[in-house]
Amino acid sequence: GTLPRGYNIDQNRERLGKGGQTFYEATASLRAWQMFKLGWVELFPPNVQIDVGATVAVLVHHFGFWSLNACRVVYVIEEDRRFGFAYGTLEDHAEQGEERFLVEWLPEDDSVRYNILAFSRPKKWQARVVRPMSRMLQRKFARDSIGAMMQAVHRGLPNKPLQPTAEKGG
Repeated sequence: GTLPRGYNIDQNRERLGKGGQTFYEATASLRAWQMFKLGWVELFPPNVQIDVGATVAVLVHHFGFWSLNACRVVYVIEEDRRFGFAYGTLEDHAEQGEERFLVEWLPEDDSVRYNILAFSRPKKWQARVVRPMSRMLQRKFARDSIGAMMQAVHRGLPNKPLQPTAEKGG
């Protein structure tokens, strides 16, 4: 669909590997919220089922303090070669927007890609004041999330080397 005007748009993609086994591992990793197992970010509840309406709280440790932001799953994509979901921010979240996490198995080259697409803007005055730091954290989350997915997927694959080929857009 069309992305809304007046928001920061961020899209980050990573090739996770090739083939059906990689897609299976990537889907399982996404379902297990592996992209949030970063050390400085925690998800509550940690293993919530990915269903429309599921609510999660994202606990983030940054700049010496913690912030807690609530989100709700707004849609799920479950197709033969695509799996993912998006969540939207809830009332008490510092930002306003959505973030989509998607794994795709592309038929043209057999590659499996992880894609994060987000649109956001500050909602609370505190978020507006620290906007440059918020944007830095968003970029760090994208990088670390990609790394976590790479590790999770390749832990499940027999003897496959890690070969990241990051793409950035938006």
